[in-house]
Amino acid sequence: MKKQALLIIDVQNDYFKGGKMELAGPKAAAANIRLIADNCRQKGIPVMYVQHKADPSGGFLIANTPGADIYPGVQPLAGEKIIVKHYPNSFRETELLTHLRQAGITDLIITGMMTHACVDATTRAAKDYGFNCTVVADACATRDLEVNRQTVPAAEVQRSLMGALGFYYANIVNTQAYLQ
Repeated sequence: MKKQALLIIDVQNDYFKGGKMELAGPKAAAANIRLIADNCRQKGIPVMYVQHKADPSGGFLIANTPGADIYPGVQPLAGEKIIVKHYPNSFRETELLTHLRQAGITDLIITGMMTHACVDATTRAAKDYGFNCTVVADACATRDLEVNRQTVPAAEVQRSLMGALGFYYANIVNTQAYLQ
């Protein structure tokens, strides 16, 4: 029997305007995450947070700084699980896998930041661990990247990663489709 959980990955202050690693469209993604989280709460689907805490050499999301705090627009409610991580893959050296298995979770709804790093790494690992994954594309955010001295716009990064994840690792939907 299918049992779902919502995973909200790294929606933290450093990704927003004025942060140390600004993304393209983080406010829109956060608004969609809020809609999805509220919907999940109404349906009794567990909402879980992943919070990256880096050491000072990481440059952003530094532990014990305001940049590493969860963004105010998507704060967890009392009792919702927060998994602290130190690597892009939310399963690496965390209690996430144990927690999901103990709760009997089979299906993950995945949202968060950054699409090209933590969302990608976590989704691939989740599939490898046997979870059915749905990634809500417009509830994720990324940024422009550089490859061979050429800038790849965030919209292309997002589209390419969703295409790659959708090939095998996840069902890709948008917020509107998920809510229906």
